[in-house]
Amino acid sequence: MSSITIPQQLPLAVFGAIDWAIVATYLVIIIAIGIRAAIKESKQKSGTTEFFMADRKIPSWVLAISIVASMLSAATFVGAPTEAYKGNLTYLILNIGGFMAVFVVGLYFVPRLYRAGTVTIYGFLAQRFGETARVGVSITFLIGRMFASGSRLMLVAFPLCLMLFGNQAPQFWQLCLAICVVGLFGTFYTTFGGISTVVWVDLIQFILVVGAALVTIGMLLAKINLGPLELFHVLNDPKNTADGSTKLLLLDTRFALDLPYTIWAAITGSFFIGLATYGVDHDFAQRFMIAKTPARGAITVILAQFMSIAVVSLFMLIGLLLFVYYQRPDVMNWAADKVPVTPDPSMPVYQHFMIFEMPTVVAGLAVAGLFAVSQGSMDSAINAMASSAIADLYLPWRKKRDANVDETKPMDAPKVAVALIGVVMTLVAIGFAYIYDPKQQTFLRFALGVLNFALSGMLAVFLTGLFTKRGNNASVIAALITGFTITLLTQDFIYSHITQHLSFLPKKIEFTYAMALATIAAFGVCVAGSPKPLPPPGTPPRGFEVVQ
Repeated sequence: MSSITIPQQLPLAVFGAIDWAIVATYLVIIIAIGIRAAIKESKQKSGTTEFFMADRKIPSWVLAISIVASMLSAATFVGAPTEAYKGNLTYLILNIGGFMAVFVVGLYFVPRLYRAGTVTIYGFLAQRFGETARVGVSITFLIGRMFASGSRLMLVAFPLCLMLFGNQAPQFWQLCLAICVVGLFGTFYTTFGGISTVVWVDLIQFILVVGAALVTIGMLLAKINLGPLELFHVLNDPKNTADGSTKLLLLDTRFALDLPYTIWAAITGSFFIGLATYGVDHDFAQRFMIAKTPARGAITVILAQFMSIAVVSLFMLIGLLLFVYYQRPDVMNWAADKVPVTPDPSMPVYQHFMIFEMPTVVAGLAVAGLFAVSQGSMDSAINAMASSAIADLYLPWRKKRDANVDETKPMDAPKVAVALIGVVMTLVAIGFAYIYDPKQQTFLRFALGVLNFALSGMLAVFLTGLFTKRGNNASVIAALITGFTITLLTQDFIYSHITQHLSFLPKKIEFTYAMALATIAAFGVCVAGSPKPLPPPGTPPRGFEVVQ
């Protein structure tokens, strides 16, 4: 296939008035939802528990979709197709660990954390270890989630700049503008509506994202024009890859700490990541906390994992089809004047396809879907962080000063917290845009690795609290520090210096194994603490309680 040089300025191929109308319609709907929530709030102000818990009236299937919508991000939208395009399907094998994790979370985490009767899952830690443990884990969550969600918000700015400026290598101010646009809309409707608005907006965004993926797949299948069996044989051809494997390779049984997507990484690191994601990251755990019952909360978590694998598989399929489209000219039989522009290796392939190949309407739907995944992961994180900041830090502090504080009565603190966190997250994303080098890491691996710094220690604390009778405030803080330290030491920029002096160590440790190592080490530290004495009989539970 002939190579065509890609210019730096890249106007979308056919992004016309209809496409802009599709994107504008989506944004108008989001604004309308925010305005409606603001009007409703002005007439009937909600208390803190209602704002963050939605009176536990939302159906389980909607909560499951909301979890999936929050998991989706630019890392999935443009990163997953790139993983399949450049490699194979081994990324999907990590879901084995995810499936193992959701059943553990559903059976053991959800009942205990739900029945603790607190707004956030971190209230359980105040009852189990003490106030210091809750404050320490809450602050760790706020910092870790801020960096993780900030990185996701930053990543979406790159493809959005293609729509706004047609620029493959956007300038820093262009990235800042794209980040601010997404941040403004996400913060707006979350500030007024709380978790209820977030969940229902997530449903709209989920439909849009899945619709964009299905339309793209349909368009690619029409262009490739092969039957299912023929397409299978093309993708299964060993000549597709340099190592002789096929594009359909799913199970990689090799064991090496520098390989992130193997069966061993799935049943170790991915299992721990799944436990942490669903069980101790309040960004996702808040969904089972607002379910009608603990059983429905467990169903929400398990159903979300099944839906997640289905959605990610759609984007991986897009990557495989794009491989055939761009890398198998023998199959496509291009006419001399129809040869597509060769993808730039530095650009995510789906992003490239959106620029040069998508017809009108489809392009508008895809770009609207990109907006949706960026806001879907941001709004949930903002609400989760605000609920933790208010319920785990601010209100306990207020109650120490004024025992008559009533969290069921209207107050402005939750909305102020949402607005402030949205602004800070936008600023963090801008900071990431300044330092991030896409040539050094893929989008997917960058976003997946950031939160490990916080989650490894947090997971160790919850495992200690739920499955042992050990641990205390001091060992909880030590475990959080241990998890952060081990994760830091396994980062390439530090670990490479360590291996220069200790040559017997593996040359690299991927994020999946780093998560497992850090969690195990932190767990050992946490259980080393002697348990605190039991409170006298009749002592009320500690933590910010939910009024049932």
